[in-house]
Order: sequence, then structure tokens, then C-alpha cells
Amino acid sequence: MSIPDCALCPRLVTYRNANRRAEPSWHNAPAPPFGDINGRLLIVGLAPGRMGANRTGRVFTGDAAGRMLFETLITTGFATGTYRDDGRDDVELRDCLITNAVLCAPPGNKPLPVEETTCRPHLTDLIKSMPRLQVIVTLGDVARRNLLKALGKPASAMTGGHGVTAEFDGITVINSFHCSRLNLNTGRLTAGMFAAIFEDAKKRLALFA
Repeated sequence: MSIPDCALCPRLVTYRNANRRAEPSWHNAPAPPFGDINGRLLIVGLAPGRMGANRTGRVFTGDAAGRMLFETLITTGFATGTYRDDGRDDVELRDCLITNAVLCAPPGNKPLPVEETTCRPHLTDLIKSMPRLQVIVTLGDVARRNLLKALGKPASAMTGGHGVTAEFDGITVINSFHCSRLNLNTGRLTAGMFAAIFEDAKKRLALFA
């Protein structure tokens, strides 16, 4: 899914156009999901970073968060290949797909609630289009709240926190702290903690049994 000129969120359109003027060689458009639509694992982040997917065109690619995510997926068996920040690599996802709750890069990496609501039908439609979906990993509490609403549940249906899990209509949701540079630099999230989330997902899927 790619909607280069989606005009539903005026603030995000203004930011996109400013980035197009400043960096015309960048992607500067909504970042579509990446991976296997028939996968059993869905990973949901918040929004593309300006120097990440907004630059490269591939979700979670081009910044510290993407580096941590893809390296962890490779380590835990959900991806193969060698990740590169420019996205010109041979990475392939195994049995999983990655997306964001908001598809366009927001100023300061912080979408407004109205922008989250406006973009949410894309997430709802994506979930419905994954016929084998069993586990969803949310990266951060904002992603978790958006995911719950996309499932038709109240944001309060599942508490926040790293490693918290819940089940909705046969789908297990696992929440993780976001793999942002801030969380990594402060030690709020470690490589071991992050890997444990995907080891849990793998165990629930019996992926390689």
C-alpha cells in the first residue's frame, strides 16, 4: 500500500511537502507495510521517522529503531539477510509483517490524536487482510492503544508495559517498549529485553517446530 499524495491530514501534508523541498531524493510519502501478508506475526510501530522510513521508503529502515528491530528479527529467526540503513539490502521477513499505526512521518515523531484516528482504517484493513494472523507485537504504548482501537477494543482493554500480553478474538497481543534511540540509550530497553519479546512470539507460534 502506498498513497504518495494522501491529503487527509493537513499538518502531515505540510510536513511532507517541506521534506520534499528540502530532500527531493527521499521517499517523502506514506511508508507502506513490509513483509508477508500471509504471516502469522504483525509488528506495529507508531509512525515513520523523518530520517528513517520517510527517507528510505521502507518501514523501520534508516535509523536506530530500525537497526534494532531488523537485527533482532534476524537474530530470532523472523528475518534473513543483512540489514542496511539505506534499505538496499537482502533482508526478507519470515512469517511476519511490519507496519505503523500512522503511515506518514509526523513533526517531532509525534502524530496528533486526530491523525492517529484518521489513519487507523489502514491498520484495521491490514489486520483483516492477514488470513493467518495469530500474534501482534506493539512497539510502545501509543502503538498498543491504536492497535486495540483498530481491533474494535477500548484503549483500556490492555494495560501498558514491556512484555504485557492479552488475547482478543484469538489474537495474542504482546506489548514492548519502543526500540527508539532514547529508550536504548537510557537502558529502558536492552537488546535482551527486546529479543525476549520475539522469543515469546516465536514460542506462541511454534514457528520452527
